[in-house]
Amino acid sequence: MVSRVTRVGDGVAGATVSVRRATARDARRLTRLVRGSRAYEGPYAPMIAGYRVGPDYIETHRVFVAVATGAVTAGSVTTGAVTAGAVTTGQAAGNAEADAARTDERLLGFYALVLDPPELDLMFVADTAQGLGIGRRLVEHMTDEARGAGLDAVRVVSHPPAEGFYRSVGARRTGTVAANPPAVMWDRPELEIPIPVVAVAVAVTDRGGSGGAPLS
Repeated sequence: MVSRVTRVGDGVAGATVSVRRATARDARRLTRLVRGSRAYEGPYAPMIAGYRVGPDYIETHRVFVAVATGAVTAGSVTTGAVTAGAVTTGQAAGNAEADAARTDERLLGFYALVLDPPELDLMFVADTAQGLGIGRRLVEHMTDEARGAGLDAVRVVSHPPAEGFYRSVGARRTGTVAANPPAVMWDRPELEIPIPVVAVAVAVTDRGGSGGAPLS
């Protein structure tokens, strides 16, 4: 899943946007993105206070990152190759810019898929990558991963402001998860993302030339 940046905001000119498997070395950057999330400011802040995405978590679950590689500068990314849409937000803060400069790679967002039981445990998109369709790109990638693992649906306990985004990518509301003070002071929507089966067309050739019955 690769696209080219076709116009420039405050950020990455001539870069390529792709999704790759996270490694233990990404842990600090992912943690900074979560803790800097503007979506969790104000009354939502206690939920991510002290939150850590550790190397063990990355190695245990299917964690994937969306990154821009190529000509990296400071700020945001704007791409015409990815459809725009509302996304769950996050922000890489502090040394994220230095990390990007060292690796020729800018972190745009990430997701974590837990297989048993199936759940989209985390999904964040950097504030500077808002409106570029990165969230949709990550959900599409997650759907492919879930399908490959034999799953038919993935549960999501959504941050309340992100419910509309998940509905826009096909999730359906299944219930409500009650507040759990003091960390979670509000009820959260519970949703399910269906994982459709992809039909595979099979071409059959009659090499014997002697009238076999057609497949139906």
